[in-house]
Amino acid sequence: MTKIETIIENWQHSTEDFLPKLLMAILVIILFYFIGKIAKNISLRFYTKVFKSSTAVPNIIASLIFFFFLLSGVFIALQVMGLEKVLTHILAGAGIIGIIAGFAFKDIASNAFAGLLVNTQHPYKIGDWVQIEDIYGVITKIGWITTNIKTVPGQEVYIPNQLVYNNTFTNYSTYGKRRIVLKSGVSYGDDLEQVKKVALDEVTKIPQLLTTDDVDFYFTDIGNSTYNFQLRFWIKFTDNNDYQKAMSDAIVHIKKRFEQENISIAYPVTTLDFGVKGGVNIFDKPISIKQ
Repeated sequence: MTKIETIIENWQHSTEDFLPKLLMAILVIILFYFIGKIAKNISLRFYTKVFKSSTAVPNIIASLIFFFFLLSGVFIALQVMGLEKVLTHILAGAGIIGIIAGFAFKDIASNAFAGLLVNTQHPYKIGDWVQIEDIYGVITKIGWITTNIKTVPGQEVYIPNQLVYNNTFTNYSTYGKRRIVLKSGVSYGDDLEQVKKVALDEVTKIPQLLTTDDVDFYFTDIGNSTYNFQLRFWIKFTDNNDYQKAMSDAIVHIKKRFEQENISIAYPVTTLDFGVKGGVNIFDKPISIKQ
C-alpha cells in the first residue's frame, strides 16, 4: 500500500468517525437555539409585566437568557465532537480576558449596573430637582452611564450613575413641596413672645405658603449677643424659583414688620466692661480726657 493510499484510508476512517459527531453537534446547537428562543419569549412576557415602566430591562434580561442557552449548546456540541481541550482553552482564554476587561471596564460596568437600577427603581425623573453630592439642579436626561443635571448657574453636569447609589442624594420634587428653614436672631432687649407672634403672623402673608402644613417657630439657643430662632414652613415646590422667592419674601416681610414693632435683628456686639459688675455704656456719659 502506497503512502497516498494510507493517507486516503486514514482520512476516510476519520471522516466516517467525525461526520456523525458533527451532525450530532449541529443538532445540539439547533436544539438549544430553539430552547433559547422559547425561554426568551417566556421571560420577555414575564418581565414585561414586572417592569411595566421600562421596556429596556425586559429585553436585556431576555437576551441574556437566550445567550446563556445558545452558549450552553455550543459548549455541549464541542464536547460531543471530542474537542474538550479546545473548550478548556476557550474557557481559560475567556477567563483571562474577563479579568483584564474587569479591571479595564469596572467603572463603566458599575455605572451601567447603577443605570439599570436607576431605570428600574426610578428614584428621580426628568424635571425633578435633586442634589447628588454637592451638585444641585434639575434632571435633564437619564442615561445608562450618566445622569445629566442642569445646575442653577446654567451648566450641564454629567453625574456617573454609580454616585447615586454610592452616596446619599436628595430629591426635592418627590412630595411636590419643600420646607423652608429661616434662621435669624434678635437682641437681648426684645420681647421674645412678641418676636414669635410677629414672625408667625408675617409668614401667613407669603403667597407660596401651604396652609395645610404646620408653621413652626423655635428659639434654638442664646448666642453671644442674640436670642437665635428658627422659623420653619412648607411651600408648594415645582422648581428652584419657588424656593428662592418664598425665602426672599419671608425675609422682606419679617424685616419690615420687625422695624415697625421696634424689634432688632441682632448683629455681633462687643461689650467693654469698665465696672466691677456688668458693663458701662461709654455713650451714657460724656468722655473726658484728663491731662
